[in-house]
Amino acid sequence: MLRTATVAHIGALLAPVALLAACVPAAPSAVGHAPSSRSRPAPAVPLSRPGSAAPPILATSATPRPKRSDEPPAALLNAVQALGAGFRGQVAISVRDVDHGWIVAWNGERPHPQQSVSKLWVAIAVFDAIDYQRLSLATPVTVTAADLTVFHQPIRALLGPNGYRTTVGALLECALTRSDNTCNDVLLWKVGGPAAIRRMLQDKGVIGVGFGPGERELQAKTAGLVWRREWAGGWGFLQARAALPAAERRKALDRYLAAPYDGASANGITLGLSLLAQNKLLSQGATDRLFRIMLASKTGPMRLKSGLRPGWKMAHKTGTGQELGSLATGYNDVGLLTGPNGHRYAIAVLIASTREPIPVRMRLMGDVTRAVIRTAG
Repeated sequence: MLRTATVAHIGALLAPVALLAACVPAAPSAVGHAPSSRSRPAPAVPLSRPGSAAPPILATSATPRPKRSDEPPAALLNAVQALGAGFRGQVAISVRDVDHGWIVAWNGERPHPQQSVSKLWVAIAVFDAIDYQRLSLATPVTVTAADLTVFHQPIRALLGPNGYRTTVGALLECALTRSDNTCNDVLLWKVGGPAAIRRMLQDKGVIGVGFGPGERELQAKTAGLVWRREWAGGWGFLQARAALPAAERRKALDRYLAAPYDGASANGITLGLSLLAQNKLLSQGATDRLFRIMLASKTGPMRLKSGLRPGWKMAHKTGTGQELGSLATGYNDVGLLTGPNGHRYAIAVLIASTREPIPVRMRLMGDVTRAVIRTAG
């Protein structure tokens, strides 16, 4: 979509998609530990195709583990503090060791705009419905012109006079790997809307993560507008936004930054990622599939992923908010970093606002990944 240091598959069923065909169906905080959450039941119908044997992303009990340490590396504490303090803009950084439980953060408890990072929570809600057989990846969906949203929505090009027939699985891929806003909003309402996502986050113990009103209303409100149905597709919205005086837009943007409608703390996001990686939010099969889709993400290759070394993997979700002049907002990346030995770290870097150019923002994110890898073990 769119300072205080803390010391503290998809697999055989859905192949990763490289182009627009992703939308096409087959026809500051303290060192702490993640709270426990209720275990998920195994789905009554297997989530993997019989005979499929893609290697798991998530470490299993047979994966070699580093020597246990409940304390974060001092070098990582220093690196995160230096990165947060040295960045010109409002930024939050959180690194959480999934397997040991420690957390290192900078400005980790303050709510920041999520923008498209929130697509992760919609995806979890969809897979939760799949676990309980309320939906399946093959559930048919018809996307119509009335479903269109704003900004990035590659599926728009596929809509004909009668809409576009697709599936839940294809929408999931497009929403997560291409960050398609329309695909995400269609899925959002398929699982009950924003209130259902908020209930899910609360019920599953994902503390510190909120959820906005949906893509169209969020972007309109952030710009100082009230969404109108005839704006579906985005052009009407863009024209109305362009007609607003700059001072009015800035006032609306300042309100959003002060109390983001889709706000989440960096620590809350890494908590959610950690619980997900521990199979505490979804069944193991659903968890594995979700992370595999995130591994295939086409967005933000030079954000967190820019700091990877050979043998390391990053399953991630980006977010990018609106800009006003030189001010950029909601420039984010969050993900699960997995080392060659299977050790896992949840990472969130949220830039609420900055005037720094894109290469500087990307460098910060890559530096966080580099710092974790450098100090791992």
